[in-house]
Amino acid sequence: MQHLLDAKAIDLSLAYDDSISGYSEATARELGKDGWNARTLQIYSHAGTHMDAPAHFGLTGTIDAFEPQQLMGPAWVVDLSDISAGALISPQQLGGIADQVQPGDSLLLRTGWSRHRHDPSTYRNQLPRISTELAQWCVEKGIKMLGVEPPSVADVNDLEEVTRIHQLLFRGGVIIIEGLTNLSALSRPKVWLIALPLKIRAGDGAPARVIALEIEV
Repeated sequence: MQHLLDAKAIDLSLAYDDSISGYSEATARELGKDGWNARTLQIYSHAGTHMDAPAHFGLTGTIDAFEPQQLMGPAWVVDLSDISAGALISPQQLGGIADQVQPGDSLLLRTGWSRHRHDPSTYRNQLPRISTELAQWCVEKGIKMLGVEPPSVADVNDLEEVTRIHQLLFRGGVIIIEGLTNLSALSRPKVWLIALPLKIRAGDGAPARVIALEIEV
C-alpha cells in the first residue's frame, strides 16, 4: 500500500470554468447572506474531460452501469505529439507498444491536442481521430479504456464516422475517455489509470476526474 501512497499522481482532467463549452454556473448561496457559499451548475454530459457510455450512440449501457473495476488499470502512454490536424490514427502509429499490449490494458494517446482547447474551431473541428482500423485493433486486443485529448475520438462533423467509431468501440467493450489534458506530464511509458465519471442514473456520459499514478505496472 505504501508504494501507492508514495506514487506521483498526475491529474489528466480539465478544470470546469466558463471556457468549457457546455458548462455554466450561477450563484445559489452567498456566505454573507446565507451563511455558506454554493453554486448551481449546468453541465452538458460530454463537456470537458468526460466519459462516454454506449447509450450515447443508441446502444445498451449507461454511465452508472460501469463497475469500479472497469475504471482503473494499467495504461500505455502513446506519444503522438507530432500528429497533424485531422489525421487518422492507425495501429502502426502505436509503434512498439502494439506488440506489448495485453488484454485489459488501456491506451492514453498523447497528441498535445489539449493546447487547442481555447480555439474551439481547431479543438473541435480539426481534431486527430481514431481510424476504423485502430478501433478494430483496440477491440481485438481487449483494450479496457481508450483515452484521448480531443473532445471526441472521431470527427464530430461527420455523423456517419462519429457513430461508426463510437459504436465499434462500445460493442467491443472499450470505454471511451475524451477531453484529457496534461498528458505531457507523464514520464513513464506505462501508468496506472483511474477514471471516475459522475454516477448519473441512465446517463449517456458524464464529466470525469481522471488521474494517472506513475508506479510500476
